[in-house]
Amino acid sequence: MAGPRQIVYDALKKLNIEYELTDHPAVFTIEEMDNLGITGKGEVVKNLFLRDDKKRNYYLLVICRQKRADFLDISTKIDSRRLTLASEDSLYEFMKLSRGAVTPFGVLNDLELKVQVIIDDDVFGFERIGVHPNDNAATVWLSPCDLKKVIENNGNEIKCIKI
Repeated sequence: MAGPRQIVYDALKKLNIEYELTDHPAVFTIEEMDNLGITGKGEVVKNLFLRDDKKRNYYLLVICRQKRADFLDISTKIDSRRLTLASEDSLYEFMKLSRGAVTPFGVLNDLELKVQVIIDDDVFGFERIGVHPNDNAATVWLSPCDLKKVIENNGNEIKCIKI
């Protein structure tokens, strides 16, 4: 079975998506990436794994790093029940990821397509963004449209909203 990174690389290759890879020590926050000088290659986005209050719907939120996620506003815009952060157990159950390694590429592990992806419209204003390849000891740099293409190809629902 392919490792967590290889699943990402295979998906990118299948779709002929160009990307750059930066290997680095494991990081758990954007601030740690800043301290290592990793964030100079593009815009690093913030990724949060959310659920509704009934634990029926799960969402991966991709927003600009400087923005605050207003869960009430987001739930209204996506017509959801009240949102909160999902547990680390749920993160692993649905996307095979651990805290600190949350990434939109985790949907490649969501074989039942249970996770919906919410992308802040402003993310598409960047030339390229950095996200982990299912491992927080590396960052993949690619265009936001190419990231969206990977998610769509996997079959997960995507909602693009203004945050």
